[in-house]
Amino acid sequence: MRKIKLLLLLGVTLGLFTFVWNMPGIGHAASQTKCPVLGNKIDEKVFVDYQGKRIYFCCPACIDQFNKDPGKYLTKMEAEGITPAKAPR
Repeated sequence: MRKIKLLLLLGVTLGLFTFVWNMPGIGHAASQTKCPVLGNKIDEKVFVDYQGKRIYFCCPACIDQFNKDPGKYLTKMEAEGITPAKAPR
């Protein structure tokens, strides 16, 4: 009986761990592959460093849009499980 309880507890624990690990924004962070403004593929030559983070965009016009309300786009990225790269010093 004790072995069954231990196996059941182990199964539930592993199941919960797997569930949490795969939730967006929890567990592991995805690297940025799309523009936070338009959702297009990023161009790694087009970026802005903001509060120690490097945010990539698809075009320079998106930088202007981002600068109008950075918090909006950072919140959107966070909700999608995307963690911006650290800006080099």
